[in-house]
Amino acid sequence: MATRKLKMGMVGGGIGAFIGPVHRMAATLDNQAELVAGCFSSDPKKSAAAGKAYMLNPSRVYQNYEEMIARELALPEDERIDFVSIVVPNVVHFPVAMAFLKAGFNVVCDKPMTISLAEAKKLKAQVEKSGKVFVLTHNYTGYPMVKEAKSVVASGKLGKINKIVVEYPQGWLAGLIESKSNTIAMWRMDPKVAGGSNCMGDLATHAHNLVRYITGLEISEMCADITSFIPGAQLEDDGNLLVHYDNGACGILHASQISAGEENPLKILVYGTRGGLEWRQENPNYLWLKDPAGTVTRYSRGNSNLCKAAQNNSRLPWGHPEGFIEAFANVYREAFKAIAAERAGKKIPAIDAPDVNDGVAGLAFIETILASAKSKSKWTKMKS
Repeated sequence: MATRKLKMGMVGGGIGAFIGPVHRMAATLDNQAELVAGCFSSDPKKSAAAGKAYMLNPSRVYQNYEEMIARELALPEDERIDFVSIVVPNVVHFPVAMAFLKAGFNVVCDKPMTISLAEAKKLKAQVEKSGKVFVLTHNYTGYPMVKEAKSVVASGKLGKINKIVVEYPQGWLAGLIESKSNTIAMWRMDPKVAGGSNCMGDLATHAHNLVRYITGLEISEMCADITSFIPGAQLEDDGNLLVHYDNGACGILHASQISAGEENPLKILVYGTRGGLEWRQENPNYLWLKDPAGTVTRYSRGNSNLCKAAQNNSRLPWGHPEGFIEAFANVYREAFKAIAAERAGKKIPAIDAPDVNDGVAGLAFIETILASAKSKSKWTKMKS
C-alpha cells in the first residue's frame, strides 16, 4: 500500500506547450502523484518562469536535464523524483530517456519514442538492462471503449479479422497550402527536430498503435504514398497506406494534417467473418458492434455489461462523458502500478499500458512508410 504520492519530474512542458499540461493534469488526476521538479525549457529563464507558474520549489527547477539528474541523485532517496515525464520535441526523446534510465529513474515518454528505429532498439536494450519502468503515452489505448473493443476481438465475437480501416485526419495545416505568408516555423515540419516524418510520425503512429492494441495484429507489408501539399515543406503533411496484416487481413490506414475542417476524428473499423466494430475518438464513450444481418448494437461507457478493463477505466457513471484527459490518466494510472512496485523493490507487474516494445514497433512502422514511399515496388515488407 502506498505511503505517499509518487514524486514526478518533467523535462519539457513549459509555458505555452501543448502536451505538457495534458501530462501534468493526467498524472495528478487520481491524486497518486505530484509534480515536484523539472527542466521545462532549454532556455533557463523560461524553465524558471514555468517552475514559478507551477508553484515549485526554485531549487528543484533546473537549467538542463543533465543538471536535473545530478541534483536529484544527490537528494535522499525518498526525496528525489520517482519518475520523469519526457515531453520535449522528438529529437530529444532518446538522449533524455537514455540518460534518466542510466541514472536509475523510471520514465514516461511521449510518442514517437525516438526518431529512428536504431535509437528505439538501443533504448529498449537499456530499459531491459536497467529493470526500470518505461511507459509510452499512446493515450488512446486508455479509453474504456477501446479496451472493450480489444475484449470483443479477443473473445472471437467478430470471427476471423479480414479488414481494418483506420483514419486520423486533421486540418490544422490546411490554411498554409495557399497562404502567401507561409513561413513553416513549427518544429514538427523540421526534419532536424521531428525526424524523418511529420504527419505519419505524429498521427499515423497513433492509428497503427490503435490497431495493434485492439486486434493484436502486426503489419506484414504495406504500400505507402506520402505527400507534402504545403509549399516549401520538407516533411509530409498527408499519407495513405494500403496494408497487409500477419493473419492475412488487409486494410487502409490514412492520416492527414491538411484535411480542411477536421479536428481530431481518429476512427477505427474492424471487420471479421461474424461481425464488425467501430470506435470514434470524437465520440469516445460508445462502441458500435455490427452483425452480418445489419443489426447495429451500441455499447455505452460506464455500463456493467462491459469487460472488466472497460469498467475499471471508467471514472464517471454512464451518461456522463469522459474524454481525452481521463484516457491519458488511465495510462498514467497503469504506469503508477509498475512504478510503485519498482519503488518498493517488488517485481514489476504486467500493466495495460504501451511500453518500449510499442515504441520500437512505432519506429519500425515510420521507417517502413518512408522506405515504401521511396520504393518503386508496390509492396514493402515491414521492418523489424
